[in-house]
Amino acid sequence: MAAIDFKKAFKELYQPPNQPVVVTVPKMKFVMVDGEGYPGGNPAYEAAIQILYALSYGIKMMPRQGFQPEGYYDYVVPPLEGLWWIHEGEVFSFEDKDNWLWTMMIRQPDFVDEEIFNRARDEAVRKKKAAGLEKARLESFTEGLCLQVMHIGPYSSEPATLALMEKYMAENGYRDTFYRGGKHHEIYLSDPRKASPDKLKTVLRQPIEKC
Repeated sequence: MAAIDFKKAFKELYQPPNQPVVVTVPKMKFVMVDGEGYPGGNPAYEAAIQILYALSYGIKMMPRQGFQPEGYYDYVVPPLEGLWWIHEGEVFSFEDKDNWLWTMMIRQPDFVDEEIFNRARDEAVRKKKAAGLEKARLESFTEGLCLQVMHIGPYSSEPATLALMEKYMAENGYRDTFYRGGKHHEIYLSDPRKASPDKLKTVLRQPIEKC
């Protein structure tokens, strides 16, 4: 049986067009790590990414280590995702990035529970796969009604794509839910270390509601 690739199995979540579309995002499980500040050159951000991949691949490889989780199936480790927001009363800006708050995360298959997560973390600690593993958590996350679009290009050009989303909301009677705790969501389909900036693919997602 071929490994399940969530990006292909759930195209409506991971492969939107380059024009905004409304989607209902179901409940999913993620390994998460919180932090703050601009990610570029940020040791805490780099550590968070290392933690997430250490745990995600640790879970995927469990059968090869002699432990078969109940309900296990082979799968491709899903892409890195990020939730972005700021403290209440502050203004989100691409020019001033030091006040950004973030949760970086990687989706997990439904068979992953606290027992499996803790087993993976204990093993990663034992093998010294990453520092700060105690900062990670397993959490279910439900976004519900969202607007999303495929952004192609450098991260610095995201404001133009976000403007398309704002225009769509204004013309179709929607608004984002940032005012009540909603968070900007990005799914990173490209590896910035390998792809040229103008070809980076990033899903931009905003939680929305009808006005």
